[in-house]
Amino acid sequence: MIQRRSVLISLSLLFLAVNVASQSQAAPQHPIVLHAARLFDVKTGRMLKPAEILVQGERIVEVGTSVKHPAGTEVIDLGDRTLLPGLIDAHIHLFLHPGAEDLQTVQESVAQRTITATLAARDDLMAGFTAERDMGTEGAGSADTAVRNAINEGRIPGPRLRISGNAINILGGHEDAIGYNPDQHVLPNANYANSADELIAVMRQQFKEGADFIKIYETGSDSVRHGRFSTPYQYAEAQLEAAVKEAARVGKRIAVHATGEPGTLFAAQAGVASIDHANQLSDETMRLMKDKQIFAVPTFTIFEYFAEHAATPAQAAHEHQMLDVKVQEFRKQIAAGVPMAVGSDVGPFPHGTQARELALMVKYGMSPLAVLQADLLNGAKLLGWDGQIGALEPGYLADVIAVPGDPMQDIGVLPNVVFVMKGGVVYKK
Repeated sequence: MIQRRSVLISLSLLFLAVNVASQSQAAPQHPIVLHAARLFDVKTGRMLKPAEILVQGERIVEVGTSVKHPAGTEVIDLGDRTLLPGLIDAHIHLFLHPGAEDLQTVQESVAQRTITATLAARDDLMAGFTAERDMGTEGAGSADTAVRNAINEGRIPGPRLRISGNAINILGGHEDAIGYNPDQHVLPNANYANSADELIAVMRQQFKEGADFIKIYETGSDSVRHGRFSTPYQYAEAQLEAAVKEAARVGKRIAVHATGEPGTLFAAQAGVASIDHANQLSDETMRLMKDKQIFAVPTFTIFEYFAEHAATPAQAAHEHQMLDVKVQEFRKQIAAGVPMAVGSDVGPFPHGTQARELALMVKYGMSPLAVLQADLLNGAKLLGWDGQIGALEPGYLADVIAVPGDPMQDIGVLPNVVFVMKGGVVYKK
């Protein structure tokens, strides 16, 4: 009864979200001018003061201190705020919420989890994230295809999405259902593939079901012993290379969950698009990533969250030790010039709060400008929307947010998004 009541409440919230979106699901026909005290030019790092953006339909037409105001223009004056491109989160999980991840797969139906994903997409958009990469439904199969399509059709509010369906994992690997009674045959949170041929077969099924890219678990589980990080790999370099070639055959790419060596090296050698988490990278791995422009996606926020919400003091100590090692390695990666993108791994912690990731990347060694460029410019490249999103320029999609203050001086203003436009549609004002 409790679970049914929860589903009914979620349905009511979903209908509310849909009703809100239906009021402005298509870009208005009349021009819109956004006016604010400042506009951040992500490519140069300069602030334009004052600033205006002329939007027509779903795209930006003009940017400057003063722009044309055609007949019938609606002016939205945002006052003493900074205009920025919509933020990009390159590592999310719409189908997860805080709590035991494995039990969500066991206790919650795919229908219920799809409602959760719909609400999460709305929360992320309202927090200023206008584009995201969903790194696996964690056991909900290709349900993310329906969520992405509904957003694209204007039926529900949410960010632009690149989706992967279920991730791929070996038998007994990182996302297998380990620790349960084996007689119960509890399903894993990812699809099994134990060879190159099986990888290709699973990938083809996922592409058929709507995946934009493939997410593969390459390492796990992780441990730290005597200050040294250790994690077993799941796929050899030749297997990952076969997967990369199969994805390239249809114009798509591979992202890997890879926390340490030698799995991270195998992924870099194979030529994946991103190495997510990247707790430990060898000198050779960093060299390859720089040469091949493979992005590291650090995901500090999830590590911080697990450290601060551990069930026991011993678990908390372990998580803090893991985070300490990760920070040390991150500083080496910055010094080595490893390309960075921004992803939070939101889902196990509340959706709509992931701007924390940018603040943590600054805390641990990057400048605000470098982090914003990693988020916006590199994020657009990683998601395959380079030249379409990630900057406020004529011809780009009108994905625009506004925040108080100056993020170049205080990256901590980013959680305080007061205005959200995606594709010329105002979702928050």
